[in-house]
Amino acid sequence: MDPRLAASYEQCRLLHRHYGRTYYLATRLLSAEQRPHVHALYGFTRYADEIVDRMDGTDPGERARQLRGWADAFVAGLNGAPVDDPILPAVLHTINVCGLDRDDFAAFLHSMAMDLEVRSYDTYDDLLSYMEGSAAVIGTMMLPILRPVDPTAAREPARQLGLAFQLTNFIRDVAEDLGRGRVYLPREDLDRFGVTVADLRTALDRGYSPPQVRALVRFEIERARDHYALAAPGIPMLAPASQACIRTAYHLYSAILDEVERQNLDVFTRRAVVPRRVRLRVAARSLITPAGRPVSAAASVAV
Repeated sequence: MDPRLAASYEQCRLLHRHYGRTYYLATRLLSAEQRPHVHALYGFTRYADEIVDRMDGTDPGERARQLRGWADAFVAGLNGAPVDDPILPAVLHTINVCGLDRDDFAAFLHSMAMDLEVRSYDTYDDLLSYMEGSAAVIGTMMLPILRPVDPTAAREPARQLGLAFQLTNFIRDVAEDLGRGRVYLPREDLDRFGVTVADLRTALDRGYSPPQVRALVRFEIERARDHYALAAPGIPMLAPASQACIRTAYHLYSAILDEVERQNLDVFTRRAVVPRRVRLRVAARSLITPAGRPVSAAASVAV
């Protein structure tokens, strides 16, 4: 492999190891041939996210300009132009080698641009429109790397898994997102439980969730688990060598919801983290689970 391309893949791997501990652990269960491509996809999404969420005082207009510049370089690279960037060579190579759908990347970049302009969502359908690009397409990007037997049948479960992971992140990171001026829990859900954005800010300041916020979090957890249930049938559709990785990611991300429940649905006291011993145990169980065994929704909360 060309040294510059190898360095780009390594940069993506380091980003993945540093920022995506849960997913990185699961990725280690893939073959040596598959792992670099997953790291490249993570590097692409993380680098864009870092531009959007930068907390160094850069104003949104400047971040939007930087995102457009990086997206333009990416598109130029897709069209064969040389790129001077630490991440993009690996991403472009992965797209070409694995035959990934370029439209998925365009949808992702569109959602990242939305983050610089849209601070809240009125309905869950509105949020789903954002999550289509920020999460569902991540699932479909992964499919060619994971080699499902029937890619068409596996597509919707892959989308649902992306949505489940994203909503899990939104639940866990309510406080962090609020600190960035964003509320990803739909306004109609807040209204349902008598919660205002001011209530969320008060909970953030006090480091404690009142009962109505806990009820809201419970509702969102149940919604996330609906997405996990719809995603579960897709795991046995994957190539046997890919199933342990995705099974592990499935269980570890859903275990974040378990941790939120263990802290009495309080997302403001501390950030829910799956203990290392649990992460290792889940990975070990995924390795010994026979390929093709279905993953039930109940199993996802039993780790």
